[in-house]
Amino acid sequence: MIGDLKKAIGQGNTADVYVQEDRVIKLYKSHFSEEIATYEESKLAFAYQKGLQVPKPLGINKIDGKIALLMAFVEGKTLGQLIETDMDLLDHYLGVSIDVQQKMHAINAVGLEPMADKLARQIKSAGLLTDSEKTALLMQLNSKPMENKLCHGDFHCYNLIEGKTGVTIIDWLDASAGQPLADVCRTYLLYGGFAPAVAECYLTLYLGKTAHKQADILIWLPIIAGARLSESLPESEQDRLVQIVRAHLLNT
Repeated sequence: MIGDLKKAIGQGNTADVYVQEDRVIKLYKSHFSEEIATYEESKLAFAYQKGLQVPKPLGINKIDGKIALLMAFVEGKTLGQLIETDMDLLDHYLGVSIDVQQKMHAINAVGLEPMADKLARQIKSAGLLTDSEKTALLMQLNSKPMENKLCHGDFHCYNLIEGKTGVTIIDWLDASAGQPLADVCRTYLLYGGFAPAVAECYLTLYLGKTAHKQADILIWLPIIAGARLSESLPESEQDRLVQIVRAHLLNT
């Protein structure tokens, strides 16, 4: 029963997260069906089977009528928490996160949901965009080079736990098979929503560790911003994303 669970260690729009002994219980909100848990579990299992350091999936259950995804508990602190403790370590932990991200992006992910399909679906459901803006973004998406690499879709330092055995990647609901540079752009966009200086530091460090150019990453910005508008976000973040989309569309 839910009453038997201790205080949630994480809360979001989709689910609340609890720890029970040696396992984590991701308890989805009551309006979600079992499909969402199966959807996320399949992605987590894919990453686990590929040898990435992720929580071991332990199945799906029901608790007081709510769907729950069960995973092995990973002890440690997120890289985000460690950065908050000592901002002088920002470059170090962002660098660690980039190393983990590059390892993930090296994995072929044929069989997962294609990123192009996922982004197109999200853009079409972005209520703050006009039909013409959606059409323009979809045309841009269709023109971009796509790959089939493992992309997380919500990769940032608060979804990375440093423990005794290394860094574990959590929260796989938005994973897809696609273009790593689009996934990097998504990370940059997420940081920019609450800490622009961190976003710029991340991008600079990423470029320093790879042969990619900044333009190769930022060319994805209007597409990723438009897709993110399908999510439940604060009004200030919605305004920022709409401005990004419209500014880029005006220049194309």
